[in-house]
Amino acid sequence: MADLFAGFEPAPPTDAHPENAPLADRLRPRTLDEVVGQDHITGAGGAIGRMVAAGRLSSIILWGPPGTGKTTIARLLADAVDLRFVAISAVFSGVADLKKAFAEARDHARLGKRTLLFVDEIHRFNRAQQDGFLPYVEDGTVTLVGATTENPSFELNAALLSRAQVLILERLGRGALELLLTRAATLMDRPLPLTPEATDALIASADGDGRFLLNQAETLFSVDLPEPLDPAGLSNFLQRRVAVYDKDREGHYNLISALHKSIRGSDPQAALYYLGRMLTAGEEPLFLLRRLTRAAVEDIGLADPQALVQCIAAKDTYDFLGSPEGELAIAQACVYLATAPKSNAVYKAQKAAWKSARETGSLMPPAAIRNAPTKLMRDIGYGKGYAYDHDAENAFSGSDYWPDEMTPQTFYAPTDRGFEKRIAERLAWWDERRQAKDA
Repeated sequence: MADLFAGFEPAPPTDAHPENAPLADRLRPRTLDEVVGQDHITGAGGAIGRMVAAGRLSSIILWGPPGTGKTTIARLLADAVDLRFVAISAVFSGVADLKKAFAEARDHARLGKRTLLFVDEIHRFNRAQQDGFLPYVEDGTVTLVGATTENPSFELNAALLSRAQVLILERLGRGALELLLTRAATLMDRPLPLTPEATDALIASADGDGRFLLNQAETLFSVDLPEPLDPAGLSNFLQRRVAVYDKDREGHYNLISALHKSIRGSDPQAALYYLGRMLTAGEEPLFLLRRLTRAAVEDIGLADPQALVQCIAAKDTYDFLGSPEGELAIAQACVYLATAPKSNAVYKAQKAAWKSARETGSLMPPAAIRNAPTKLMRDIGYGKGYAYDHDAENAFSGSDYWPDEMTPQTFYAPTDRGFEKRIAERLAWWDERRQAKDA
């Protein structure tokens, strides 16, 4: 394949960027001290700070959301420890590009210049391609700095992770985003054309993404406004950033976990928030309905049997109405579950019963309750002595239904919450009569 990086050697750092460069590029930090929002790793006590102080850099994986400084940190690291910087992107590169990069790194190493290989979107390389890094990282041909927005434990080979330290970059907080806007206003030599309330709205819309914030600020600086915009004017002028949400990635699993746990924790306000986060980000409503139904049977169960009914009704309603009208039924089911009495007694009983079933194998039920459709089966005792419960007093015979080789087990232990309190009373009544019968 064509080499996308032939002849690539980054230009030496300069003190100024071209005036026509994007604002985010002109404000790119020139030292690690200027990086905002990541002091926990770039500060003197952070992992990167310690590496730079020691003058030695180990291979690392920078994991964090978009716009948090992964590429910038990689470039500044190379400058700080005097390494040759080479960047490739897993989106546009293949095996041929990697081989060329490794070969050039070896050539430079012979001349006494080591290489920092920055791999953007490293999670997009497949497992075999990731394995290709190992010998070159192992023998020091390159110091690898990978950048990823996805959880490395899901997306990267264990062998590669064992040779690289994972450093987590955080979403930029309000203070960091305010500092970026201050730097932008200083560079442009004029304030943003926004009211204080609109500035707050702009910062909130960035969702922790510094690059997005600066791009929005650049748009505002590029026009001549007669007066500062208020929040409503800003909303009309700019498009709000779409929330970061990949339906098959970690963000998806974090939010659905938060939704389920909020329901389990009887917090309808938080549950509605996470439900809204997922629906407004484009999650499939039927996926959420399936998860709500699971919560109904796992965390509520027979403490409120209507919880399951509510979920199935919400599914039918959504099928009938579609979006957005049917989403109200999903919200109703969510609130119902969060406010219902909780019990995982059936869930625990299922796990215990399944475990016992696996361990006991193929034990036969007692002969009295075996099926006897033929004369031969009846002749050998199948169904003999069966007590038909409806013929007994209170429709309860008290028979032993367990295999002869087993003692009766207790899998289901109802709580004293909701409807299960009545179930517990019923079970106790039956147990008393079984004991009286056996006495």
